[in-house]
Amino acid sequence: MDELESIRQRKMEELQKTLQERQYPAAPIILTDADLDQSVSRYPLIVVDCWAQWCGPCRMLSPVIDELAAELQGKVVFGKLNVDENKMTAAKFGISSIPAMLVFKEGMLVDRIIGAVPKQRIIEKLQPFM
Repeated sequence: MDELESIRQRKMEELQKTLQERQYPAAPIILTDADLDQSVSRYPLIVVDCWAQWCGPCRMLSPVIDELAAELQGKVVFGKLNVDENKMTAAKFGISSIPAMLVFKEGMLVDRIIGAVPKQRIIEKLQPFM
């Protein structure tokens, strides 16, 4: 019976992990002024990429955010917030230069990453929160 219980336990853990990963999108979610607070509360760790269509560095950072969303699925959720279309959120968090990433853990703003930084630097900044 102990071996059978061990197998059941292992299978249960695998199913829980799979379910958790499914709840974390593998691509960035689109955020707006209207749903930002709900999204920040929903996910334990979320990074909000504040960007604008006209911003060259933002467009350079976009594929990096896409890669990180897939690689860190199950650990971190990434969201994209267009600051031109969502001015209230940009003002609320004092976004004065973009790209800017806001890191929220358990609904609280815990860090900011400003500028088009390399992928490895983003991972290093997120490591303490994972």
